[in-house]
Amino acid sequence: MIKVDVVKQSNYPVSSTNIKKALRELFIKQGIVSDAEVSVAIVGEKKMLEVGRKYLKDLPAQAGKVLHNVLSFTPDEAIEKFIYPDDKLVHLGEIVVCYPKAVEEAKREDKLIEEKVRELVEHGAMHLLGFHHT
Repeated sequence: MIKVDVVKQSNYPVSSTNIKKALRELFIKQGIVSDAEVSVAIVGEKKMLEVGRKYLKDLPAQAGKVLHNVLSFTPDEAIEKFIYPDDKLVHLGEIVVCYPKAVEEAKREDKLIEEKVRELVEHGAMHLLGFHHT
């Protein structure tokens, strides 16, 4: 069983059900079928800035500007958990999506916001599985 926890920092109009379904399908396609869990947080710009500064040491000179649309952290990378996982499952990691950045990018790319959020979540999940940019 693949468990997906979704937490929305605000009442962002994103379907937790769609995120869970997309991630389960992605993990099964990638051969992850064991008892595993991934956590997804949909956050605002302020929280994304905080996460970037804390975990990536984003430069203070860029204060106030969100640099990332999605971040992902394996359990080894996270200083502390964003969402507290069930200890009985293998925790694959944390995915953090900046909703306002997703909205901005969806408009620019002429996509539905829900579609863009799904893309970002899937992108973050691929990073958790070891696939990185070239």
